[in-house]
Amino acid sequence: MARADYPEQVSALIEELRQLPGVGPRSAERIALWMLQHPKANPGKLSAALETAVREVTACGTCGFFATLAGCPVCSDEKRDRTKLCVVEQATDVLPIERSGAFRGMYHCLGGTLSPLDNVTPDDLRIPSLMRRIGEVEGVEVILAVGADVEGEATANYLAEMLEGKECGVTRLAQGLPAGGDLEHADALTLSRAFEGRR
Repeated sequence: MARADYPEQVSALIEELRQLPGVGPRSAERIALWMLQHPKANPGKLSAALETAVREVTACGTCGFFATLAGCPVCSDEKRDRTKLCVVEQATDVLPIERSGAFRGMYHCLGGTLSPLDNVTPDDLRIPSLMRRIGEVEGVEVILAVGADVEGEATANYLAEMLEGKECGVTRLAQGLPAGGDLEHADALTLSRAFEGRR
C-alpha cells in the first residue's frame, strides 16, 4: 500500500524553505504548513514583499551597505564625519554599530574576510574601492571593525600592512568583543566600549 505524503507543491515549498539559513527540515515543514493553513497567513503579501525587496534593494556602490532607488542612508547623510571610516565584513555588521549610537562616521563593507580554506582572496573583497576612498579624504582614520576570529584577524593584518605609509590613521576595535564572536551578537554597551577603547 502506498504511503500518504504531502502533495508535490507542498513538498516543493518545504524544500525551498529548507534552503534558508538556520531552517532545518522540521522548521521548514512547520513554516510551510503555517503559511498554508493559518488564517492570518498572507503568502501573497510575503511574496510581494520579497519581490519588491529583491527588485529595489541593492548594495551601495560606495560603501556596500543596503541602498534603494532613493540612495544609501549612510552615504547621503551630510551630518556624518567623513574623516572616520569604519571597515566591516558585511553590510549586516553596520546595523549593530548604528543601533549602539557609538559611531557617526562612514562605513566600508568588505563583502567578507580573507579565507584561504574557502578560496576567498583579496581579489574577492572590496579592497580596491576601500583604498580609493581612503585616498579621497585627507587625514582619514580607518577603523578596522572585523571579527576577532582567525579570518577577521588575517583580514585586519592584511589591511594594516596595505595601509602602512598611507596618509591615514589605522585603529582596531578594542577587545570588548568576544574572541570568535561577530558584531551582530554584540550588545550596545560592548560595542560602545569597543569603539571608545580602539587602538
